[in-house]
Amino acid sequence: MRALAGVAAGIVAGFVIPVEFDQNTSVGIAIGIAIVFYIISVGVGKGIAKNVPKDKHKKVATEGIIPFIFLLLTFMIIVFTALHQSILT
Repeated sequence: MRALAGVAAGIVAGFVIPVEFDQNTSVGIAIGIAIVFYIISVGVGKGIAKNVPKDKHKKVATEGIIPFIFLLLTFMIIVFTALHQSILT
């Protein structure tokens, strides 16, 4: 589930970031989108894991963060490059 949230966040970030922005602004937008999608995925994960024992609740929030980050970056780069290929060359 967290991997799918990373894919969705990457696609949204690829569409939202325009070419005219400088690198710092683009990174800030990407991080903001990632935080929003991650918080949503934590909320959904806690809703799914209602019957999980108390000692494993922290694992629900941290499980899958690495695939989330890498899929976010991968899909953001693919979508951004596909949309702006003629402008970047």
